[in-house]
Amino acid sequence: MANNTLGYMIIDGSEIMIRGAALVTDTKGFPLDFTRTDPLRPDQLARILYGESFGKYAKEKLILESLIDAVETDPQVWICSDHDILSPLREKSRIKTVLLEESPHVPLDAAGHIETTADPGVFLIQANANGAPMRAEFPSGVRPDEIQQTAALLTEAAATMDILEPFTRLEKALNFLATGVR
Repeated sequence: MANNTLGYMIIDGSEIMIRGAALVTDTKGFPLDFTRTDPLRPDQLARILYGESFGKYAKEKLILESLIDAVETDPQVWICSDHDILSPLREKSRIKTVLLEESPHVPLDAAGHIETTADPGVFLIQANANGAPMRAEFPSGVRPDEIQQTAALLTEAAATMDILEPFTRLEKALNFLATGVR
């Protein structure tokens, strides 16, 4: 496992098409590893047989597992923006995992400060000295030391990069690849 690396995972799509991508960066945001899946387009029979469980099955078994297996540089922490993959990402990769989102809260005391919320497993992390803290959701059963380590890594990264910006890069990369323009 490489030190001081962040992994970003997105799974995008609908019942018509699902695709995913993973990007591993250093704490400056420089890419170290990128992988993606080909779009998965289930046929009518698959949608009938799986019913409402198809989306969950495709995300967890087909896309997520494929991305985890394909990444050559394991990150120190996986960051996702999809509640559906938070726990499965942790279970399948066995790497610290957090769902990060912007929050509307006022800034906390200082960079690196962590505040609990009323929601179990959800914390506010002041990743940098300016702006609102990040809303950080951890899978159930996360240890306090993992929360501290993740907050420290996010604080280190936020000093030199926008820690949510790589999600935009992943979306743009998937859209670029979907156009077929090389």
